[in-house]
Amino acid sequence: MVGLKDIARAANVSVSTVSNVLNGRKNVGKETKDRILRLCEEMGYQPNIMGKSLKTGQTNTIVFNFSDFERSFYLKIIKGIHDYLSENDFDLIVCTTNSSKNFMRGNFTRGAIVLDKKMADSFLASTANSQFPIVVMDRMLESENIKSVITENYSVMSELTQVLIDKGFRHFGYLGGMETSLDHQERYQAFTDTLAKNNITFQRTNYYHGDFSEQSGYRATNILILSNQLPEILMCANDNMAIGAIKALRENHYDIPKDISITGFDDSSNAENFDLTTVTIPRYESGYIAAKELVEMIHGTANKEDFKITAKINWRGSVK
Repeated sequence: MVGLKDIARAANVSVSTVSNVLNGRKNVGKETKDRILRLCEEMGYQPNIMGKSLKTGQTNTIVFNFSDFERSFYLKIIKGIHDYLSENDFDLIVCTTNSSKNFMRGNFTRGAIVLDKKMADSFLASTANSQFPIVVMDRMLESENIKSVITENYSVMSELTQVLIDKGFRHFGYLGGMETSLDHQERYQAFTDTLAKNNITFQRTNYYHGDFSEQSGYRATNILILSNQLPEILMCANDNMAIGAIKALRENHYDIPKDISITGFDDSSNAENFDLTTVTIPRYESGYIAAKELVEMIHGTANKEDFKITAKINWRGSVK
Protein backbone atom coordinates (compact mmCIF):
# COMPACT_ATOMS: atom_id res chain seq x y z
CA MET A 1 0.00 0.00 0.00
CA VAL A 2 1.39 3.43 -0.96
CA GLY A 3 2.13 5.71 2.00
CA LEU A 4 3.28 9.28 2.60
CA LYS A 5 6.94 8.22 2.53
CA ASP A 6 6.50 6.71 -0.95
CA ILE A 7 4.94 9.92 -2.28
CA ALA A 8 7.63 12.04 -0.62
CA ARG A 9 10.40 9.90 -2.10
CA ALA A 10 8.90 10.08 -5.61
CA ALA A 11 8.42 13.85 -5.36
CA ASN A 12 11.84 14.38 -3.75
CA VAL A 13 10.32 16.31 -0.84
CA SER A 14 9.87 15.72 2.88
CA VAL A 15 6.98 13.74 4.38
CA SER A 16 5.81 16.90 6.14
CA THR A 17 5.57 18.69 2.77
CA VAL A 18 3.34 15.91 1.41
CA SER A 19 1.22 16.08 4.57
CA ASN A 20 0.87 19.85 4.24
CA VAL A 21 -0.36 19.50 0.64
CA LEU A 22 -2.85 16.74 1.47
CA ASN A 23 -4.21 18.79 4.37
CA GLY A 24 -4.69 21.87 2.17
CA ARG A 25 -2.17 24.09 3.92
CA LYS A 26 -0.95 27.17 2.05
CA ASN A 27 2.78 26.89 2.82
CA VAL A 28 3.73 24.83 -0.26
CA GLY A 29 4.41 26.30 -3.71
CA LYS A 30 2.00 25.66 -6.57
CA GLU A 31 4.45 23.65 -8.70
CA THR A 32 5.35 21.35 -5.81
CA LYS A 33 1.72 20.98 -4.76
CA ASP A 34 0.62 20.04 -8.28
CA ARG A 35 3.44 17.51 -8.58
CA ILE A 36 2.51 15.86 -5.28
CA LEU A 37 -1.19 15.67 -6.15
CA ARG A 38 -0.37 14.17 -9.54
CA LEU A 39 1.85 11.53 -7.93
CA CYS A 40 -0.85 10.70 -5.37
CA GLU A 41 -3.25 10.02 -8.22
CA GLU A 42 -0.76 8.08 -10.34
CA MET A 43 0.47 5.95 -7.44
CA GLY A 44 -2.98 5.31 -5.99
CA TYR A 45 -2.32 6.89 -2.58
CA GLN A 46 -5.23 6.56 -0.13
CA PRO A 47 -5.03 8.26 3.29
CA ASN A 48 -5.83 6.47 6.54
CA ILE A 49 -9.37 7.78 6.81
CA MET A 50 -10.38 5.31 9.51
CA GLY A 51 -7.60 6.43 11.81
CA LYS A 52 -8.50 10.06 11.31
CA SER A 53 -12.22 9.49 11.89
CA LEU A 54 -11.56 7.50 15.08
CA LYS A 55 -9.62 10.45 16.48
CA THR A 56 -12.16 13.13 15.55
CA GLY A 57 -15.43 11.20 15.71
CA GLN A 58 -16.29 12.33 12.16
CA THR A 59 -14.45 12.29 8.88
CA ASN A 60 -14.23 15.46 6.82
CA THR A 61 -13.31 13.74 3.58
CA ILE A 62 -14.90 13.67 0.12
CA VAL A 63 -14.40 10.89 -2.43
CA PHE A 64 -14.13 11.66 -6.16
CA ASN A 65 -14.82 8.64 -8.35
CA PHE A 66 -13.99 8.69 -12.07
CA SER A 67 -13.66 6.29 -14.99
CA ASP A 68 -10.27 4.71 -15.49
CA PHE A 69 -9.98 5.37 -19.23
CA GLU A 70 -7.65 8.12 -20.38
CA ARG A 71 -9.15 11.60 -20.65
CA SER A 72 -6.82 14.46 -19.84
CA PHE A 73 -9.47 16.78 -18.43
CA TYR A 74 -9.69 14.72 -15.21
CA LEU A 75 -6.65 16.50 -13.79
CA LYS A 76 -8.32 19.89 -14.30
CA ILE A 77 -11.50 18.68 -12.60
CA ILE A 78 -9.55 17.18 -9.71
CA LYS A 79 -7.64 20.46 -9.28
CA GLY A 80 -10.92 22.40 -9.09
CA ILE A 81 -12.39 19.94 -6.57
CA HIS A 82 -9.24 19.98 -4.47
CA ASP A 83 -8.98 23.76 -4.39
CA TYR A 84 -12.54 24.27 -3.14
CA LEU A 85 -12.30 21.48 -0.58
CA SER A 86 -8.96 22.68 0.80
CA GLU A 87 -10.39 26.19 1.13
CA ASN A 88 -13.22 24.74 3.21
CA ASP A 89 -11.24 22.30 5.39
CA PHE A 90 -12.21 19.11 3.58
CA ASP A 91 -9.87 16.35 2.46
CA LEU A 92 -10.10 14.46 -0.84
CA ILE A 93 -9.78 10.83 -1.92
CA VAL A 94 -9.45 10.22 -5.67
CA CYS A 95 -10.18 6.73 -6.98
CA THR A 96 -11.69 4.67 -9.80
CA THR A 97 -14.64 2.31 -9.94
CA ASN A 98 -12.93 -0.80 -8.59
CA SER A 99 -12.06 0.78 -5.25
CA SER A 100 -14.47 3.69 -4.81
CA LYS A 101 -17.46 1.78 -3.43
CA ASN A 102 -15.39 0.87 -0.39
CA PHE A 103 -15.15 4.56 0.49
CA MET A 104 -18.74 5.54 -0.24
CA ARG A 105 -19.93 5.03 3.33
CA GLY A 106 -20.56 7.62 6.03
CA ASN A 107 -17.98 6.16 8.41
CA PHE A 108 -15.28 6.80 5.79
CA THR A 109 -16.39 9.91 3.88
CA ARG A 110 -19.01 12.67 4.06
CA GLY A 111 -20.11 12.54 0.42
CA ALA A 112 -19.07 11.70 -3.13
CA ILE A 113 -18.54 13.33 -6.52
CA VAL A 114 -19.07 10.78 -9.28
CA LEU A 115 -17.93 10.96 -12.91
CA ASP A 116 -18.16 7.33 -13.97
CA LYS A 117 -20.87 5.74 -16.10
CA LYS A 118 -19.78 2.31 -14.85
CA MET A 119 -21.33 3.14 -11.49
CA ALA A 120 -25.00 2.17 -11.78
CA ASP A 121 -27.85 4.61 -11.14
CA SER A 122 -29.40 2.06 -8.78
CA PHE A 123 -26.26 1.93 -6.63
CA LEU A 124 -26.06 5.72 -6.41
CA ALA A 125 -29.77 6.00 -5.54
CA SER A 126 -29.46 3.40 -2.78
CA THR A 127 -26.24 4.92 -1.39
CA ALA A 128 -27.21 8.61 -1.26
CA ASN A 129 -28.96 9.86 1.86
CA SER A 130 -29.14 13.00 3.98
CA GLN A 131 -25.92 11.99 5.76
CA PHE A 132 -24.13 11.02 2.54
CA PRO A 133 -25.08 13.30 -0.41
CA ILE A 134 -23.73 12.73 -3.92
CA VAL A 135 -22.96 15.04 -6.85
CA VAL A 136 -22.94 13.38 -10.28
CA MET A 137 -21.15 14.93 -13.26
CA ASP A 138 -22.17 12.56 -16.06
CA ARG A 139 -25.95 12.07 -15.74
CA MET A 140 -29.23 13.39 -14.40
CA LEU A 141 -30.82 11.53 -11.48
CA GLU A 142 -34.06 12.24 -9.66
CA SER A 143 -33.15 12.02 -5.99
CA GLU A 144 -33.44 14.37 -3.05
CA ASN A 145 -29.86 13.61 -2.03
CA ILE A 146 -28.23 13.58 -5.49
CA LYS A 147 -27.43 16.69 -7.50
CA SER A 148 -26.11 16.99 -11.06
CA VAL A 149 -23.35 19.31 -12.27
CA ILE A 150 -23.17 18.80 -16.03
CA THR A 151 -22.19 20.54 -19.26
CA GLU A 152 -24.90 22.28 -21.26
CA ASN A 153 -24.17 20.10 -24.30
CA TYR A 154 -27.32 20.64 -26.33
CA SER A 155 -27.24 24.39 -26.90
CA VAL A 156 -23.56 24.63 -27.82
CA MET A 157 -23.69 21.62 -30.16
CA SER A 158 -26.76 23.14 -31.82
CA GLU A 159 -24.85 26.38 -32.27
CA LEU A 160 -21.80 24.60 -33.69
CA THR A 161 -23.90 22.60 -36.17
CA GLN A 162 -25.88 25.66 -37.26
CA VAL A 163 -22.74 27.71 -37.93
CA LEU A 164 -21.35 24.86 -40.04
CA ILE A 165 -24.58 24.76 -42.03
CA ASP A 166 -24.38 28.53 -42.48
CA LYS A 167 -20.83 28.06 -43.79
CA GLY A 168 -22.25 25.85 -46.52
CA PHE A 169 -21.69 22.31 -45.23
CA ARG A 170 -24.40 19.82 -46.24
CA HIS A 171 -22.79 16.35 -46.22
CA PHE A 172 -22.11 15.46 -42.57
CA GLY A 173 -20.56 12.45 -40.87
CA TYR A 174 -20.84 11.89 -37.13
CA LEU A 175 -18.53 9.93 -34.82
CA GLY A 176 -20.37 9.15 -31.60
CA GLY A 177 -19.16 8.07 -28.17
CA MET A 178 -20.57 5.55 -25.72
CA GLU A 179 -24.28 5.66 -26.38
CA THR A 180 -25.20 5.20 -22.71
CA SER A 181 -23.48 8.46 -21.73
CA LEU A 182 -25.44 11.68 -21.30
CA ASP A 183 -22.73 13.64 -23.14
CA HIS A 184 -23.13 11.46 -26.23
CA GLN A 185 -26.93 11.53 -26.12
CA GLU A 186 -27.25 15.30 -25.79
CA ARG A 187 -24.59 16.11 -28.37
CA TYR A 188 -25.95 13.71 -30.97
CA GLN A 189 -29.54 14.82 -30.37
CA ALA A 190 -28.55 18.47 -30.84
CA PHE A 191 -26.69 17.58 -34.04
CA THR A 192 -29.61 15.69 -35.64
CA ASP A 193 -32.24 18.20 -34.45
CA THR A 194 -30.32 21.11 -35.99
CA LEU A 195 -29.91 19.30 -39.30
CA ALA A 196 -33.64 18.51 -39.35
CA LYS A 197 -34.54 22.16 -38.67
CA ASN A 198 -32.52 23.05 -41.76
CA ASN A 199 -34.16 20.33 -43.89
CA ILE A 200 -30.91 18.37 -44.14
CA THR A 201 -31.31 14.60 -44.09
CA PHE A 202 -28.75 12.69 -42.08
CA GLN A 203 -28.23 9.13 -43.25
CA ARG A 204 -27.54 6.66 -40.45
CA THR A 205 -24.88 5.11 -42.70
CA ASN A 206 -22.86 8.26 -41.99
CA TYR A 207 -22.87 7.54 -38.25
CA TYR A 208 -19.79 5.82 -36.83
CA HIS A 209 -19.42 4.22 -33.39
CA GLY A 210 -16.66 5.10 -30.93
CA ASP A 211 -16.09 4.98 -27.18
CA PHE A 212 -14.53 8.44 -26.60
CA SER A 213 -10.99 7.03 -26.95
CA GLU A 214 -8.46 8.11 -29.58
CA GLN A 215 -8.09 4.50 -30.71
CA SER A 216 -11.81 4.21 -31.48
CA GLY A 217 -11.69 7.42 -33.54
CA TYR A 218 -8.70 6.11 -35.48
CA ARG A 219 -10.39 2.75 -36.11
CA ALA A 220 -13.76 4.24 -37.14
CA THR A 221 -12.13 6.71 -39.53
CA ASN A 222 -10.13 3.98 -41.24
CA ILE A 223 -13.44 2.20 -41.85
CA LEU A 224 -14.87 5.47 -43.20
CA ILE A 225 -11.88 5.85 -45.55
CA LEU A 226 -12.46 2.36 -46.96
CA SER A 227 -15.95 3.43 -48.07
CA ASN A 228 -14.42 5.98 -50.48
CA GLN A 229 -17.28 8.33 -49.56
CA LEU A 230 -15.85 10.95 -47.25
CA PRO A 231 -18.34 13.51 -45.92
CA GLU A 232 -17.55 17.21 -46.21
CA ILE A 233 -17.18 17.34 -42.44
CA LEU A 234 -16.84 14.76 -39.68
CA MET A 235 -18.22 15.93 -36.33
CA CYS A 236 -16.85 13.97 -33.37
CA ALA A 237 -18.43 13.66 -29.93
CA ASN A 238 -15.10 14.44 -28.23
CA ASP A 239 -11.54 15.54 -28.97
CA ASN A 240 -9.86 12.19 -28.40
CA MET A 241 -11.85 10.58 -31.20
CA ALA A 242 -11.34 13.64 -33.42
CA ILE A 243 -7.56 13.40 -32.94
CA GLY A 244 -7.70 9.69 -33.77
CA ALA A 245 -9.65 10.59 -36.91
CA ILE A 246 -7.10 13.23 -37.92
CA LYS A 247 -4.23 10.75 -37.50
CA ALA A 248 -5.99 8.16 -39.67
CA LEU A 249 -6.76 10.71 -42.39
CA ARG A 250 -3.22 12.08 -42.45
CA GLU A 251 -1.74 8.58 -42.68
CA ASN A 252 -3.90 8.08 -45.77
CA HIS A 253 -2.65 11.37 -47.29
CA TYR A 254 -5.85 13.38 -46.82
CA ASP A 255 -5.51 17.10 -46.23
CA ILE A 256 -7.46 18.72 -43.37
CA PRO A 257 -9.45 20.84 -43.97
CA LYS A 258 -9.01 20.82 -47.77
CA ASP A 259 -10.33 17.28 -48.27
CA ILE A 260 -12.44 17.00 -45.10
CA SER A 261 -13.14 19.20 -42.09
CA ILE A 262 -13.13 17.89 -38.50
CA THR A 263 -14.64 19.10 -35.22
CA GLY A 264 -14.27 17.79 -31.67
CA PHE A 265 -15.73 18.55 -28.26
CA ASP A 266 -13.98 19.18 -24.89
CA ASP A 267 -10.94 21.31 -25.93
CA SER A 268 -8.53 18.77 -24.51
CA SER A 269 -4.89 19.61 -23.81
CA ASN A 270 -3.88 18.17 -27.20
CA ALA A 271 -6.57 19.84 -29.33
CA GLU A 272 -4.52 22.96 -30.08
CA ASN A 273 -1.60 20.84 -31.31
CA PHE A 274 -3.91 19.39 -33.98
CA ASP A 275 -5.45 22.80 -34.81
CA LEU A 276 -8.81 21.24 -33.91
CA THR A 277 -12.05 23.22 -33.89
CA THR A 278 -13.79 22.15 -30.71
CA VAL A 279 -15.99 23.17 -27.79
CA THR A 280 -14.29 24.53 -24.70
CA ILE A 281 -15.64 23.29 -21.38
CA PRO A 282 -14.32 24.96 -18.20
CA ARG A 283 -13.16 21.75 -16.51
CA TYR A 284 -11.45 23.34 -13.53
CA GLU A 285 -14.53 25.43 -12.81
CA SER A 286 -16.85 22.43 -13.13
CA GLY A 287 -14.80 20.56 -10.51
CA TYR A 288 -14.81 23.60 -8.24
CA ILE A 289 -18.58 23.98 -8.61
CA ALA A 290 -19.19 20.26 -8.00
CA ALA A 291 -17.24 20.45 -4.75
CA LYS A 292 -19.08 23.63 -3.73
CA GLU A 293 -22.49 22.04 -4.40
CA LEU A 294 -21.56 18.92 -2.42
CA VAL A 295 -20.27 20.85 0.59
CA GLU A 296 -23.46 22.93 0.60
CA MET A 297 -25.49 19.70 0.53
CA ILE A 298 -23.49 18.41 3.50
CA HIS A 299 -24.16 21.63 5.40
CA GLY A 300 -27.84 21.66 4.38
CA THR A 301 -27.60 24.97 2.51
CA ALA A 302 -27.83 23.75 -1.11
CA ASN A 303 -30.72 24.62 -3.41
CA LYS A 304 -32.62 21.90 -5.26
CA GLU A 305 -31.65 22.85 -8.82
CA ASP A 306 -29.07 21.01 -10.92
CA PHE A 307 -26.14 23.10 -12.21
CA LYS A 308 -25.41 23.32 -15.93
CA ILE A 309 -21.98 24.52 -17.09
CA THR A 310 -21.89 26.85 -20.12
CA ALA A 311 -19.50 25.90 -22.95
CA LYS A 312 -18.29 27.85 -25.99
CA ILE A 313 -16.97 27.09 -29.49
CA ASN A 314 -13.24 27.44 -30.16
CA TRP A 315 -12.68 27.80 -33.92
CA ARG A 316 -9.38 26.56 -35.30
CA GLY A 317 -7.97 25.44 -38.63
CA SER A 318 -9.56 21.98 -38.90
CA VAL A 319 -12.71 23.51 -40.47
CA LYS A 320 -12.55 24.89 -43.99
